[in-house]
Amino acid sequence: QVQLVESGGGLVQAGGSLRLSCAVSGIIFRINAMGWYRQAPGEQRELVASITISGITDYSDSVKGRFTISRDNAKNMVYLQMNSLKPEDTAVYYCNVGATEIILRTGRRNYWGQGTQVTVSS
Repeated sequence: QVQLVESGGGLVQAGGSLRLSCAVSGIIFRINAMGWYRQAPGEQRELVASITISGITDYSDSVKGRFTISRDNAKNMVYLQMNSLKPEDTAVYYCNVGATEIILRTGRRNYWGQGTQVTVSS
């Protein structure tokens, strides 16, 4: 089984910044793509950023230009730098891994961490 531990969330004012971290461990055969999801109250979980082992990144339109995803392959860590935060960014943020970015986008993962809460005030 895969273990995912997110950290770094908190309460910030609009325009502020946060850096999220995700540690991946457990039984993992292959990790090519890593990604960050978020889920706001009453809404479905959405993939907002992903990165492949070679460094190819993808972002949802809502966060492009403000968020940056990065990874440390040797440590099985993935990070999300969030700048110019807006109230609509408020959500629980989750990380996950998969063989491809396409698989991540389906959201069909067997294991999820506890997530980390990000709250942006006006």
